[in-house]
Amino acid sequence: MRISQLSGETGVPVATIKYYLREGLLHDGRLTSATQASYDESHVRRLRLVRALVGGAGLSIAAVRDLLGVVENPPDSGHDLLGFAHQAVIGSEVAPVDIAGVDSMLGDWGWDLDGCDVAAKSSVAEALEGVRSAGFEMPEGVLDTYAKAMYEVAAAEIAGVPTESAESAVRYVVLGTVLVEPLLLALRRLAQQSASHERFGARPLRP
Repeated sequence: MRISQLSGETGVPVATIKYYLREGLLHDGRLTSATQASYDESHVRRLRLVRALVGGAGLSIAAVRDLLGVVENPPDSGHDLLGFAHQAVIGSEVAPVDIAGVDSMLGDWGWDLDGCDVAAKSSVAEALEGVRSAGFEMPEGVLDTYAKAMYEVAAAEIAGVPTESAESAVRYVVLGTVLVEPLLLALRRLAQQSASHERFGARPLRP
């Protein structure tokens, strides 16, 4: 197909396709003349992935380029592929923070310490410090409940990671991370409202 047909097939303007070609996000088509090229289904798939990463996930062009490099040369381990995808979404900058307490919690929960990266552990440590600094005390056992619920969510998500290609896995992990996290927060609020209504109803807070 010609570039105009590729545009019609994907809904991406021709000018944007040419920009992606210049940036190396989309591989060149097969030259049919000095000024024209032919494109195929591989370009359709790649273009849809790029649009999902740039639009749906909101990644920078540089981050998308790095991810596509991983797609072209995937690591041996699917776990490492997950790490690259997470790094593109949340970054790898790690502030100097003590994660010993987080490691201890993960060990108590039976989580695989070697499978969890420092950036993610640091995020948890910073969040816990924010809770403490605000003087908020979580009820006993609530953090353990959070961990159990999140592990069940994560296990279900990881079980759904496609394995037919690195491209499909990257799309699933990146978009699942970016687009589903707001959904999880929204569901938490709904669950709070439901549980609150069951406990309190229209009764006043006073005993």
